[in-house]
Amino acid sequence: MAFELPSLPFAYNALAARGMCQETLELHHDKHHQAYVTALNGFVESKPELQGKSLEEIILAVKGDPAQAPVFNNAGQHWNHILFWQNLSPKGGEMPESVSKKLVEDFGSIEKFKADFKAAAASQFGSGWAWLVLGPDGKLKVTKTANGSNPLAEGQGKVLLGLDVWEHSYYLDFRNRRPDYIVNYLDKLANYEFAEAQLKAA
Repeated sequence: MAFELPSLPFAYNALAARGMCQETLELHHDKHHQAYVTALNGFVESKPELQGKSLEEIILAVKGDPAQAPVFNNAGQHWNHILFWQNLSPKGGEMPESVSKKLVEDFGSIEKFKADFKAAAASQFGSGWAWLVLGPDGKLKVTKTANGSNPLAEGQGKVLLGLDVWEHSYYLDFRNRRPDYIVNYLDKLANYEFAEAQLKAA
């Protein structure tokens, strides 16, 4: 069964007042994410050993194999973007008490979490992602991954939030000002209710 592009959980113009314009979402979702899905389906169709596997199974099966890097990159980016759309919200920035309590418990303060997340996202050279994960030890931590990799592939833990720092995710809204995009995400776009649901399901 072919992989499919998921619909956005909000209207294309729903985030415009919070720093992500309709054109950004149309290009990012309809063009970039769709391209990863289309490429992934082409690879699966041509590789019988991948057929019938879930997205997570494909990522884990091909990670670390240079010959399978194109498969890994497109499968990883499909997985990453499925999460990305879910952790954006027109009501972003509003933090449930259970999330804020856990962040303070593991980082010391909300401000320290945001500073660590900003540092990880801003220092990811080139393209990649910044993540808030629940580690195997039960502690929240901030990580980053390059290109299409992710915490699933790298065994970092369960994803609560993930921010795309590829330029196509922010250039129309912030040009080359990645740090401003990161702060805007944390304060106005991050769906901390999704993070809460992920935390409760862990």
